[in-house]
Amino acid sequence: MKPLGQLLIVAALISTTACSSGTAEPSPPAVNVLLQQALPTVEGKTFTSQIVDFAPGAAAPAHRHGQAFVYAYVLKGSVRSQVDANPGITYRQGENWFEDPGAHHVVAANASKSDPAKLLVVYVSTTGDSLQTNDPH
Repeated sequence: MKPLGQLLIVAALISTTACSSGTAEPSPPAVNVLLQQALPTVEGKTFTSQIVDFAPGAAAPAHRHGQAFVYAYVLKGSVRSQVDANPGITYRQGENWFEDPGAHHVVAANASKSDPAKLLVVYVSTTGDSLQTNDPH
């Protein structure tokens, strides 16, 4: 067998093993910070805005945003979100939600397996705090 043929067989075996193991997690979304600025009239607080791009099927791990107030606006596609024990909701382009400080973001995922989704996310946080802490596995 030629080396290329052997390489294709190995690649196929790796792909089959990865897909059949059931342990593959969705890819996380890509985050791009647009602006991060201390609020001059509110000592100790910072304003941060981000664009969060969800590839088809992408999902963020369950997480918290510390004591930040969070506002999310769907720019494109649809995003499934569940905060705390509230029911999950699918938000579509032009819809929005907020998360209170200390909230547990259980689900944040692209609702589509074929189309991308995009969020504008705005935080008002304590200066120096992490904006996202993922749940331990």
